[in-house]
Amino acid sequence: MPGATAPSVRLAIRPANADRWPDVEALFGRNGACAGCWCQWWRLRGAAWRGGKGAKNQAAFRRQIRARGPAPGLLAYAGREPVGWLALAPRGDYLRLAHSRVLAPVDETPVWSLTCFFVRADWRGRGVARALVAAAGSFARKHGARLLEAYPVDTGGARRPGVWLYTGTAALFASAGFSEVARRSPTRPIMRLTLSGSVSCM
Repeated sequence: MPGATAPSVRLAIRPANADRWPDVEALFGRNGACAGCWCQWWRLRGAAWRGGKGAKNQAAFRRQIRARGPAPGLLAYAGREPVGWLALAPRGDYLRLAHSRVLAPVDETPVWSLTCFFVRADWRGRGVARALVAAAGSFARKHGARLLEAYPVDTGGARRPGVWLYTGTAALFASAGFSEVARRSPTRPIMRLTLSGSVSCM
């Protein structure tokens, strides 16, 4: 389960901006994290995503990271090594969410969505996902967000292959203060966290 234990070293969380593109490539590797995705699954629908697998998705991801405005996600570092990624953005940036019956909007309240984790294999189970979620609130709030929304898997305490937990687990988000606000599938709750307090720079 992502974030199951505390990290053995201090992690630094940084926005994935243009200067950090080489670190993104190093973390995602030749496979683009998974099957040539390059974190485009939530931004594209079926045929467009399949047609872009590999180089096209990579180019799209690079454009998103280089674009003006908030970075499309956060990187976790152990020293100088990138070890984890969390995608987050206003919900409207994610085309696939707009067409999902299970994850359809709960209401008309503007939210930022936490959609996808990727943690380096040798760092899984060491608190990387937990650290990324903890940093997400400050980053999103700095850019005007007032509500975070996540779409985890509820494992019911059972162990699942990491490849199926790329959206995080319900237990991870509950431990970070998120509350379930809807469930249209037995294993796929929608969870939210209201943001408050001061903003730290990132």
